[in-house]
Amino acid sequence: QVQLVESGGGLVQAGGSLRLSCTASGRILHNNAMGWYRQAPGKTRELVAAITTGSSPNYADSVKGRFTISRDDAKNTVYLQMNSLQFEDAAVYYCDANLTTAVGGGISQLVYWGRGTQVAVSS
Repeated sequence: QVQLVESGGGLVQAGGSLRLSCTASGRILHNNAMGWYRQAPGKTRELVAAITTGSSPNYADSVKGRFTISRDDAKNTVYLQMNSLQFEDAAVYYCDANLTTAVGGGISQLVYWGRGTQVAVSS
């Protein structure tokens, strides 16, 4: 069974920084892509950043220049370094991963989600 576990959320002052981590575990054969989404109260979930094997990272316009996504494939872990945090960045941050896994006697490629980690920004 594949699991994604996020960590690193918390309360930070505006202008401060946080680093989120997300580690995938299970019978993973290949890590195709990992990313971060966020959902603020009353809003739809939106893509923050994603990193696909063989491609440059992709960022939402609102976080370009402030957030950096990186991946450690040996650990099946994705990171999100968030700098210059603003009130608008407060949300629950979710990790997702497009993984090729060994399932039963076969191989499957699916997108998995973590449970989320809360980021709050104070004045």
